This record gives sequence, C-alpha cells and structure tokens, in this order.
Amino acid sequence: MTARTVRTATAMATAAVVLTAATACSAPGDGDGPGGTDSLTVGVAQEPETLNPLLGYGKEGNSKIFDGLLTHDAKMNLKPALAAHLPKVSKDGRTYTYELRKGVTFSDGKPFTSEDVVYTYETILDKKTNNASKGELDAVESVRAAGRHQVVFRLKYPYAAFAERTVLPIASRAVAAKTDVNTGSYNTRPVGTGPYVLTSWRKGEKLSFKANPHYWGGKPKIKRFTVAVIEDDDVRATRLRSGDLDGAILPPNLAKPYEKDPEKRTFSAQTADYRAVTLPSGNPVTKDKSVRRALDLAVDRKAMVKSVLGGAGKPAYGPLPTDSPWFAKGTERRHDLSRAKKILADAGWKPGKDGIREKSGRRAAFTLWYFSGDKLRQDHALAYASDAKKAGIDIKVQAGSREVVRPKLKHDAMLMGNGFPADPDFDLYPTLHSSQIGDGWNNLAHYHDKTVDEQLDVGRRSRDAGVRKAAYDKVQRALAKNPGYTFLTHIDHVYVIDDKWRGLTTQLEPHDHGIGAGPWWDLQDWQPEK
Repeated sequence: MTARTVRTATAMATAAVVLTAATACSAPGDGDGPGGTDSLTVGVAQEPETLNPLLGYGKEGNSKIFDGLLTHDAKMNLKPALAAHLPKVSKDGRTYTYELRKGVTFSDGKPFTSEDVVYTYETILDKKTNNASKGELDAVESVRAAGRHQVVFRLKYPYAAFAERTVLPIASRAVAAKTDVNTGSYNTRPVGTGPYVLTSWRKGEKLSFKANPHYWGGKPKIKRFTVAVIEDDDVRATRLRSGDLDGAILPPNLAKPYEKDPEKRTFSAQTADYRAVTLPSGNPVTKDKSVRRALDLAVDRKAMVKSVLGGAGKPAYGPLPTDSPWFAKGTERRHDLSRAKKILADAGWKPGKDGIREKSGRRAAFTLWYFSGDKLRQDHALAYASDAKKAGIDIKVQAGSREVVRPKLKHDAMLMGNGFPADPDFDLYPTLHSSQIGDGWNNLAHYHDKTVDEQLDVGRRSRDAGVRKAAYDKVQRALAKNPGYTFLTHIDHVYVIDDKWRGLTTQLEPHDHGIGAGPWWDLQDWQPEK
C-alpha cells in the first residue's frame, strides 16, 4: 500500500473545533502505547488547562468526553448531537428552541435532561465563574427548561452566529454542581455524555481515555485513546519515527519525509489558523501608526509561505483567510520595502549609524516573544525580524513559556496564533474590538479603532448576510489603513498517521489542534482497514 496524501478543501461555513487536548506518549508496553486497531496514541503540542466545559474546555466541539447540543459533519455543516433536531428560530431571531434527544445518559449512568443544559449555560455566564470565553455568550439574555427535553434560549439581540455557539459541551449538573466550579474535581475528573471517558491525566505528559460503552451514538471501535503532550516539534517527530506514536501533528518540513512512507498517511487540512505579530499600543515604538504600516509592507508573506511553511499555507492579511467568502478582496498588501522605508522616513524615523532608525532619540526597536518549543512560531518570528531589519527596525526575538510571556504583552510583541472557521464574528470581534482589551488572550495589541468597533457591532447584531458582509468589508479595509497587528500566514495543519484505518478525513480546522482536530476528529466512527 502506498502512502496517501489527503487534502481537505471544504468551504468556510460553520463552526469549528477548539480542543487543545493533550498527553504525552507512553513507552511501549505500559498498556497505553501504540498497538493494533483497537487503540490509538497521538502526539499534540498543547495541554488543556482544564477539562471542565464550564471553564471553556471543548467550546468548539469534538471534545471526546462531552457532546454539545449541535456538532459538525465533515464539511463543517451543523447537525444535531444532544439536540434531536436543529433549533427552531423565531422570526425576530431572538428565540432559539432546542428539542433534546431522549434516552441519553452521562458516562456515570445518570440521565441527560434540559436541566443540564440550563445549568451549563447559566454557570458559564455567572460572574463568579472563571471562564475567559464567557463573552462569546454575551447575546444570551436567558436560558430555561421547558420540560425535561426542551430548552429555550432568549437573546438580547439577533445574533446570526448563535447556533454555532451551541456546539459547546454540556456538563453534568448532578456531578459538577457538587464541586467548586473554578477549583473542584470536575476540572480533572469530568463526567460527560461523549464517546470516551477519561481514565487518567498525567499533567505535562498524557491523557488516557477508554471508549464509553453507553455512548448514545454506539460504542467506538477504538477502545483506548491516548493523547501525548509533546510541546517540542522535533521531539514529537522523533517519537513518531521511533514508533511511540500512531500519529502526530507536525510542521510541514518534518512531515514531508513521510509522504513516501508506505505505512503512513499524510493529511494536510485547510484551516482558519493564522500567525500574526501583536503590535501593542503600550509600546513607544509600535504605538506609532507609521511603524505599524511600514511593517505591514516590509514583511514578505509569500516568501514565508514558501520557506517557513514549505508551501503548506497562504499569505494572511487579517484574521480571515483569503479564500473565505467573508474576506474583503482588495485588502491584500504586497511586499513593498521601498514604500515601507518612505513611510518611516516621512514620519521622522531616520537611519542611525548602525542602520536602525531613530526618532527623537528613540531607536526603532522592540522585543518579539514566541512560545518555547514551537518551531513554526520561532521560524515566523525570525523571518519577520529579518524583514523588519531591512526597513531599519530592530526586533529582538525571544522564547518563553506562556506564564513568562503573558505579563509582558502590554509592552512587548508576541508571535500569536488564532483562528476559528465558524463565523467571521468569532475571529474579528475578540481580536479587534476595543471591548476585548484585557479579556484573557483577546485583543493582545490593545487595538482601538472607532470604525472597526462600530462595524463589528453591526456585523454581530445583524441576521442579514448582505449587511454583515458590508460591515466586515469595512472592518478589513479600516484594518489595512490602521494595522494593530502584522498578519503573516494562514497555515495548513499537517498530520502523519499509521495507515491502519479506512475513511479518515479532516475538517476545516481552527487554530487549536489537539484531540478535537486532525484525522481523529471523528475517532468514535473509525473502522479498521479490512
């Protein structure tokens, strides 16, 4: 059997998949390692902070432990999960009614009812709950149970993307309500309705799961699932090569050798995942719009796609990919070093003796952080710094953990990643709206543009696709004139996996790519190769 490369090029429509799951791989022979077709061990880069959906885990779906009211098919179309049907929506767009699937139980045997749904959403919206993503449910005015198998949401305003938010996992009220929502045992010992049950979690190493024999969708053929947390890309590639892993996500250059391996399959999934540099308004250099505009032109995006991504991606000019139906054509910025230099010179930034520009005694210099072990971010950061230096801007590239980097971002830049394909609101609003400044990892540049704020509000509150498209076009054109970030690339996610199963696919993927994305997005439905 020859190696096969599967490329997914689905249209951008509905929601996505968040799921950064994790675990590190077991040594062969410890009971969780790679084996036949009834078990799977995969390597991912990041570990979740919690497994509690009340705190944000699995909010884009495919969490393996939980189900949402809705989920997605391979083409990212919404379909029922814990709901029996797609929701009924009132004419004013403010009432969503969900009929629930009957006969569903949690993995501990307790029945799933409307009370679990109400509890989940009300708890997330509670001010005492430390869920950094609760702003995504700002539109919800109330949620109530109308009997055991019906839930009614009332919105403050029509929110076209609301159904996409209901892929959010549903927690067990009977179990979760007995513990502290922020610090209790549900964070590490969750109980859900999903196809798998957590059996152990070794922090910083691995998560182990077993098939849920009572799963309403049928018992999975893959009985054991282990997710190895391996932050370093090179180490992940080495462990895949040594046989410790059945599959892994890899940077394109590390995955390429496997394309000719007869025992492996290589998957390249299209995504909404972008890489960008935050240019904080709190930094005396990057707060200058002329510097931000110059950097936007000095960067050679096409060269980055070729050299950093090995062609597995495309240039990025904002959060939305250029092949998205919501992308504003004409907002592409070509590489123009001469113009970048002129913008800086006209703004008073003159070359110093060492070639680095200065203005009023200040050098055009700042620090750019990336997360340790992330080779893709490192390579993006180094290429960006190299391009910037040609324009006379000195960028010091530095690695650090999330704990080290996060407190520095009011002043320093970061090589960030994000992207959700479900709806343009999901990418544009948290990244660019001024109300999101200081809200978790949102709007890290502290970006504030009046036109952008106004049009994001229009796009969020309208159900008219034409009105929304016009609003988001204005947002992207304003961003091109007043960039708060330098958007670099949209990257394809590349996976390598043993060729033992049939019918494997990928979805249009978000930034996060743990257990919820990749070829194992629908692990519960896998069938062994005959």
